[in-house]
Amino acid sequence: MLKGILFSITASLLFGGLYYLSTHLVPLSGEGIYGFRIWVSLPFVLASLWLFKQVGEFQQFLHRLSQQPWLILVLIFTTLVTGSQMWLFLWAPNHGAAIDVSIGYLLMPIAMVAVGRFAFKERISPLKIASLIFASIGVLFTLITAGGISWATLMVLLGYPLYFSVRKAFHISHLPSFVCEMLLMLPVASYFVWQTDLSVIERANPHFYFWLALLGLVSGTALIAYIRASSLVPMNVLGLISYIEPVAMLSVSFLIGEELDENSYWLMIFLVLAIVCLMLDGIHSFRQQRRKE
Repeated sequence: MLKGILFSITASLLFGGLYYLSTHLVPLSGEGIYGFRIWVSLPFVLASLWLFKQVGEFQQFLHRLSQQPWLILVLIFTTLVTGSQMWLFLWAPNHGAAIDVSIGYLLMPIAMVAVGRFAFKERISPLKIASLIFASIGVLFTLITAGGISWATLMVLLGYPLYFSVRKAFHISHLPSFVCEMLLMLPVASYFVWQTDLSVIERANPHFYFWLALLGLVSGTALIAYIRASSLVPMNVLGLISYIEPVAMLSVSFLIGEELDENSYWLMIFLVLAIVCLMLDGIHSFRQQRRKE
């Protein structure tokens, strides 16, 4: 399991590093960064099918799509959701929204707990209930003091739980479906790439191609490391380690000069309490699992 933990930590740190890398691709627009990211990450995504021996499963999934063509509409929907999230992830650091998106990623696991409880009738522990209460209080304070929550925070907070819920409901929570989503992103990604005037980018950023190659390498390596970790580490442990990513994103936000709005202080305080509850719950569940073994 130690190997799996190392893979998970590596993936989280690399995903956090992507946040910083996007700042080195200016003056490329957020849409342009998204388009290039899809193209430079796709080889790694396709390679993961062979690396993790999922080629047969991918072929079976394509056969399922031919038998259930309506499922293609579901894939188009999940592609729109995850594609918009991938765009936001790379757009935010260059447009003053890095902290807002980081907060969304910190809130997302708690939102996932709520979705599991109310949408899928999953049983949740007292500590998870406490985390939901703390997070809700934090959001309520933010609504009262700031008059609302950033659209970027809401986009992450609502988008990913919806994405994972739809995938779970239609039994497509696997690598082959993600590969299909990446392929479906290609037309839009290609359009954004086509609209980019590379001569202007090169003059303004002489090291553009270096940073672009590094973006593909980091993005692809992070994806492969996360997939590998998910097969080696229990979900409770994986969930705990995954908090490294939003913490790294928040650190990058401060590094590039963003500051936490004073209206967000209460949200962060209650969010920390909520995360501590989830971490304690994960540690408790992991210990129980180890005792059974």
